Amino acid sequence: MPADIQPDAFRIDVAEADEHIAGALQNWGTEHVPLVAAAGQVLRQTIVAERDQPPFDRATMDGIAVASAALAQGQREFTLAGTQAAGQAAQSLPDNNSCLETMTGAVMPAGADTMIPVERISIANGIATLEEGYEATSQQFVHPRGSDHQQNDELLTPGIRINAPDMAILTAAGNTEVEIARWPEVAIVSTGDELVDVGEPLADFQIRSSNDRAIETALNAHGCHSTLRARLPDDPDALRAHISELHASNDVLILSGGVSMGKYDYVPGILEELGIKLVFHKILQRPGLPMWFGVSQDGKPVFALPGNPVSTLVCLVRYVRPAIETAMGCLPTPEYVQLDNAVDFKPDLCWFLPVALRQHADGRYTAEPRPTNTSGDFIGLRGTDGFVELPRGRDQFEAGYSARLYRW
Repeated sequence: MPADIQPDAFRIDVAEADEHIAGALQNWGTEHVPLVAAAGQVLRQTIVAERDQPPFDRATMDGIAVASAALAQGQREFTLAGTQAAGQAAQSLPDNNSCLETMTGAVMPAGADTMIPVERISIANGIATLEEGYEATSQQFVHPRGSDHQQNDELLTPGIRINAPDMAILTAAGNTEVEIARWPEVAIVSTGDELVDVGEPLADFQIRSSNDRAIETALNAHGCHSTLRARLPDDPDALRAHISELHASNDVLILSGGVSMGKYDYVPGILEELGIKLVFHKILQRPGLPMWFGVSQDGKPVFALPGNPVSTLVCLVRYVRPAIETAMGCLPTPEYVQLDNAVDFKPDLCWFLPVALRQHADGRYTAEPRPTNTSGDFIGLRGTDGFVELPRGRDQFEAGYSARLYRW
C-alpha cells in the first residue's frame, strides 16, 4: 500500500463514497446557448417575468363581451358593435347597450368586463340575445391581467433541468439565450484484450465492447453529448500512454475494467503512476465492489469502474452521473418505490437490485425485483427501469419496503 494512502480508503461504505466524490468534484462553468439548445440542460440563471401574465384582461371563451353593469340592470339584448379578434388591439364598447363578438385569447374590449359564451346567445339582425333563463356573473370567462404572475416576478431558479413547461416560460420571458451549466468533456475508456467493437470480426474467445456505449448512452440521455469513446488493450505501456493523453485533453475520465485484483488489472497502478491520487478503492456493495475513484493534481476526477457490464452501469448511474450533475448545480430529485415482494440478501453489503416498475390502479408505482444471474448478465437488465438501493445491516426486505430508486 502506498505510504500516502490511508487504510480507510479501501472498502468504504456507500455513504462515504458519496461524500468523498462530492468533496472532490468542481463545476465546469457555464455557457450561453440559443433558446432552442437549452432543452434538457441545467439552468444556471434566474428567470424573471418580462411583463404581467396575462398582459391584458383576456377572454377565455368565444362569445360576446359586455358590461356587467348592463347585466345587473336586467339587460338581455345587446347591439353588435364589431369583432374583437385575438392579436388585435383593444377596441371599446360604444355604450353599455352594445357588445363586441370576442374570440378566445383576445384582449377584452375597453368598457367590457364579462364574457357570454356563444352557446348562450342567439344573433339576429345585429342583435345578440341571451338564452332564456341564462344568468351571467361579472368577470366570468375573463382571465385578469397579472393573475398568473406580475412583471419581474421570479419564474425559474438555477438548478432545474429545462423541460417543456420551462421552455414555454423561458420563451414567454423573452429569452433568446439561456445560461446553462457546461457539461464536462468526458473520455470513456473500456479496457481488455477480449473487447471487439461492433462491425469488427469476432473470435470465439472475444466479446463485443458494450460498456463504453452503455456509459455514453446513459450520459447522452441526460444531456451530455461531449463524450469520446476509446478501447485499450491489457498492455501497461499502451494504457499509460493513452490514459495520460485522454486525461490531459478531457475534464472527466471514466474507465471500465482492469480495477480488480487480477494479474492483468493494471489500471489502479497506472493511474497512481500518472499522478492521480487515490481517494478510495472498493465500496461495500454488490454489484460493483472494486470501484476506484481518484483525482489528479489539476482537480480532474477519474472514475475506474468494474468491467462486468451490470457493475459498470450500476456504478455509472449510482455515482458518476449524479456526481457530475450535482457539480453542475443540478438540484437532486430522489425517487422512492416500494418492493412488490420480499427479497433476501445475506452478504453484509449494500445491494443494488434491478427492478421493473409497475403502476397500480390507485396510481402507485411498485418495484418488481429482477435480480440478474451475475454482474455479467446485462441481458438480464432487459425490461428493467433501474435499480433500488437496499442498505447494509439487514438481510431481509419485506414486500412494501420503501427503497431509493435509480433509473437507468
